Amino acid sequence: MSPNGSDRSPRRPMRRKLLQALTAGLVLATATGCTYKDFPRLGMPTPTTEEAPRILSLWQGSWAAALAVGVLVWGLILWSAMFHRRSRTKVEVPPQTRYNMPIEALYTVVPIIIISVLFYFTARDETKLLSLTDKKPDVTVNVVGFQWSWGFNYIEPVAGSTGDAKTDANLNAIPDRFKNEFPANAGGVYDVGTPGTRNPQTGNPGPTLWLPKGETVRFVLTSRDVIHSFWVVPFLMKMDVIPGHTNAFQVTPNKEGTFLGKCAELCGVDHSRMLFNVKVVSPAAYQQHLKDLVKKGQTGYIPAGIAQTSHEKNRETNNL
Repeated sequence: MSPNGSDRSPRRPMRRKLLQALTAGLVLATATGCTYKDFPRLGMPTPTTEEAPRILSLWQGSWAAALAVGVLVWGLILWSAMFHRRSRTKVEVPPQTRYNMPIEALYTVVPIIIISVLFYFTARDETKLLSLTDKKPDVTVNVVGFQWSWGFNYIEPVAGSTGDAKTDANLNAIPDRFKNEFPANAGGVYDVGTPGTRNPQTGNPGPTLWLPKGETVRFVLTSRDVIHSFWVVPFLMKMDVIPGHTNAFQVTPNKEGTFLGKCAELCGVDHSRMLFNVKVVSPAAYQQHLKDLVKKGQTGYIPAGIAQTSHEKNRETNNL
């Protein structure tokens, strides 16, 4: 009995609160818009490129490793709390363990092993995803970031557009190592947006980048002002768009549709308005879109951005 003569255990309120907390957690975990098919992706959208499953696999593996470590740590905490708590009948201090070299070596070596394994898989996948030599691109798009929207230079030989991307002054910011792989006599077409631009089919804000399904697309990323980040959400891939430095990566879209894109780098007061759309269509529809841009008079290229700084040129030269 408790001191006031009641049979009610003082632990019951704590158990009740714990049960309520667990119930609330279960409700929060299950009352979302996700279905059982979405759960294995652990919050990631459905991949829409050939490269995206590799990113998804790395994401899932990282979560699996984190969960395994978490279960081990939580288990040890609970085991210690349950089986090594102070007895009500004994008040002496339990035996203390000090300078146990095997234990100290264990909790030093195990984290190193875990980090090394994660580093290996991250480096392996990053090297594969950022490689520009495994496959020659079918399409090259210069993505231009600027406050507060996006421009897209389609580096293509299009009937009705004269010029050459390799010598066009508007593309001077792009290093020769990328220009050398541009198609010959690529007069090109462009599209450029403002924060108020909207996709005519979906009504989503931002300009629309068209891409052909099943063809390898190389994005050459340049900026006119500050650092932005080019992120097509279902591609599971994003990369910084840096003034004075040109980044690039390749994807092969494998699902038609219109997808959302955004700037993922805080770039100023209207950062939240730097949205765009990506429309993946058949190769024939893609070519027709380029012809439509010619009819609109959007031939040639918009300025790509800030020219490479001298130290960046030196860095690239030394790394070649």
